Amino acid sequence: MHGRAYLYLIIATLCWGGNAVTAKLAVGHISPMTFTFLRWLTAVIVILSISLPQIRKDWPVAKKHLPVLIFLGAIGYTAFNALLYTAVHYTTAINVTIEQAAIPFLIFVANFALFRIRVSLAQVFGFSLTLIGVALTAAHGDLTSLITLTVNYGDGLMLFAIVAYAAYTIALRWRPPVDWRTLMAIPSIAALFCSVPLMAWEYQAGDLVLPDLTGWAATLYTGIFASLVAQILYIKGVIELGANRAGLFINLVPVFGTLLSVAILGEQLFLFHVLALMLSLGGIAIAERWKPKEPAAG
Repeated sequence: MHGRAYLYLIIATLCWGGNAVTAKLAVGHISPMTFTFLRWLTAVIVILSISLPQIRKDWPVAKKHLPVLIFLGAIGYTAFNALLYTAVHYTTAINVTIEQAAIPFLIFVANFALFRIRVSLAQVFGFSLTLIGVALTAAHGDLTSLITLTVNYGDGLMLFAIVAYAAYTIALRWRPPVDWRTLMAIPSIAALFCSVPLMAWEYQAGDLVLPDLTGWAATLYTGIFASLVAQILYIKGVIELGANRAGLFINLVPVFGTLLSVAILGEQLFLFHVLALMLSLGGIAIAERWKPKEPAAG
C-alpha cells in the first residue's frame, strides 16, 4: 500500500548514512562551513538545471509561501548540516549516532503537543525497538558501554541539530502545493544563502579550509545524494505517510552508517550489525502495522 514511500525513505536514510561517513572522512580536508556552502552550491546548480521551467510555473503559488520555504532551507538544510559537520570535530561517532536517534522521538512529542496527533502503543514499542537497534550499533554490540558516554561541545551542537531537523520535518505539513522540484529548489537556494555568512564567519575566525581532492569528493557526494536525492525522497515519504511515520525511518541512518563504514572504510562486520538492522526494520514494521487509524497528512 505504501511500498513506494517505504522505498523512498529507505533510500533516503541510506544516503544520509553515507553523509555521516562522508562527514568523518572530510575532517581535515574541508572546514565545516565551507563544506556546507559548497554542498548547497552543488545542489542548487543541479536542481536549477532541471527545474527552472517548473519553478516559473509554480512561482505564483510558491511566492505566497516563501517564509515556509526559506525556513525549510535555513533550518533543515543549512542549520542541521552545519551543526553536524562541526560536531564531528569535537565528539565521537558513537555519541553523534545515538543523539540522531532522538529525532523521531522529538517529532512524536511535538506532533502530539502541537497538533494532538495520536501515537499508538505499537508505535511506541516500534520506536523502542529501533532505538535499541541504533544503540546496539553505536555501542558496537556492548550496550554497557553506553554508560560511559559523556557530553561535550560536539554533543551540545548535535542536540541543536536534532531539534532543527525535527522542526524541519514537522514544518513540512505547511509545504505549498507545488511540484517536488520547486519544493526542493527554493529551500536549497535559501540554504545556500544562509550558509554564506557562516562561511564568512569561518574565514574571519581563520578556520576556513578549502577542499582538497577528498574534500571535493565529499562535497559532490553530499551535494547530489545526501542533499538532492535524500531530501526529495524524504519529502515524498513525509507527504505520503505523515511526519510521525516517516520520521521513524531516521533510525535507519546510524545502522546504514555503520554498514557503509564496513564497506567503505573496511571495518569488520559483526553479528550485532545484522541484529541492529533487523531490530530497526522490525520496529518500523510493527509501528506501521498497528498505527492509529487517522489520515496520513502532516
